[in-house]
Amino acid sequence: MRLFATLLLCFAPLLASAQFPDPALLALYQARNFAPLWFSQGRITPQGQQLLETLRSAAEHGLRADDYNGDALANELAQLIGVTDASEATRQREQLDLGLSTAALRLVRHLHFGRIDPRQAGFDLTVSRANEFDAVAALTHLAGSADVAGTIGGFEPRFAHYQLLKAALARYRLLAMDPELVQLPTFTARVIKPGDTYEGAAALRRLLVAEQDLRAADAAPDTDTTLDAALGEALKAYQTRHGLLADGVLGKQTFAALTTPFSRRVQQIELTLERWRWLPPIQSPMIVVNIPQFKLFAFRSDDDDEANLLRMDVIVGQAFPHTRTPIFLADMKYLVFRPYWDVPYNITQREMRPAIEADPDYLRRHGLELVRGQGDASPVVPPAPENIAQLASGKVRIRQPPGPDNALGEVKFMLPNRYNVYLHSTPARQLFAQARRTFSHGCVRVSDPAALAEYVLRNAAGTWSREQIEAALNGHPNQRVNLQTPIPVLIVYGTVMPLESGVVQFFDDVYGHDARLAKLL
Repeated sequence: MRLFATLLLCFAPLLASAQFPDPALLALYQARNFAPLWFSQGRITPQGQQLLETLRSAAEHGLRADDYNGDALANELAQLIGVTDASEATRQREQLDLGLSTAALRLVRHLHFGRIDPRQAGFDLTVSRANEFDAVAALTHLAGSADVAGTIGGFEPRFAHYQLLKAALARYRLLAMDPELVQLPTFTARVIKPGDTYEGAAALRRLLVAEQDLRAADAAPDTDTTLDAALGEALKAYQTRHGLLADGVLGKQTFAALTTPFSRRVQQIELTLERWRWLPPIQSPMIVVNIPQFKLFAFRSDDDDEANLLRMDVIVGQAFPHTRTPIFLADMKYLVFRPYWDVPYNITQREMRPAIEADPDYLRRHGLELVRGQGDASPVVPPAPENIAQLASGKVRIRQPPGPDNALGEVKFMLPNRYNVYLHSTPARQLFAQARRTFSHGCVRVSDPAALAEYVLRNAAGTWSREQIEAALNGHPNQRVNLQTPIPVLIVYGTVMPLESGVVQFFDDVYGHDARLAKLL
């Protein structure tokens, strides 16, 4: 015990730079009677050597190599060669052994849980560290592994799209080595349409070939200064990948995306990798909504193969602080066909009450009614001044009856949570044609409610055919169907999504969460 305490004291500067010591390290060396983990007979083991290389290449995982002291540890190992005093050599080996263990534990934990607690980033996700990760067992296994890098990779999230994202990281790091790729001539106010002359056509072709949106064989010669048909189609593919209107026209938004430095794309990938480490394991059934992508994914199996996913477009909350869709995990427990829309209290106070007080006919014109009480059977009261006055206290509330103009559409999918956020359909179908779909007050509007209901109702009592679902969507008001087993619904935020085809999609940081996480890291 005295020896280990001495090692800790000797190694204090390195531990401080790596944000350790950690009680797990003491338990590790106690279990080994303080025998070295990475040295044998005075020489570093093959596993120790592999670990050094893995620490130095932590950037391949979207991490910062400097955080794991790989270069410093490698230098200390090199300096051991010139140490002739036996006791000094032993002291340095023990110090280095503890340094390797400290760095390895930090790397493994960061890959398994992420570098920071998601709540620091404003995400309502709890990363459980208790009873889920045995640090002593992990490092002991690592020290005996024939493939240290592979073993460390096993602590990362297991779903396929995480691995695809790591592959995309390697590719975009290479692209970032040529910053001239994104240097196009300064954009003017007018848009450039297919067939127009564009002085940057050759540079644009090189960029889109590098991005794999244009095949080199289809690219016109550099002397061609028109936005030709092939270039226009490649531009559409690029726009689709970046969540833009795919019109093949070079406008202001498309130009801004094209000239975004690849170093920024690398950062987007790194930040999304960090967030994916916060997530619980994938299970089926499970529903995931990715806010910047404006997409919902429903899992039909315990992996994320694209063939096993139900996918649809969604509308999410506006970018104002009080209307953003929060990031959280909750269980869907029931759905309601042809629901009432109970107007949330904050919307009542902020938006509707002033309008009602200014216009006595506001409620009638918008198909709204006043209700006293919280249940669906609560009595409707007339829009008299004394009832309107009670909106402030919450004794009277506003609701919209089921019907073609109901804000929730034909069905709502309920996942009780402290944000009062849920999934629902919408009568405003035209909004799904927009590329940037931040229009709600926080709830998630789904583009194919019948398909989602069919997916969800596999988990309800009885048999629900598509015909029965369509009938319910147009049937009796306020029909509630409970699920036999709750379905996890996970709202996430990733500004990059790789596909199995090799296509990598990038999305705008619509809520500024990338910028916030970058500062935290």
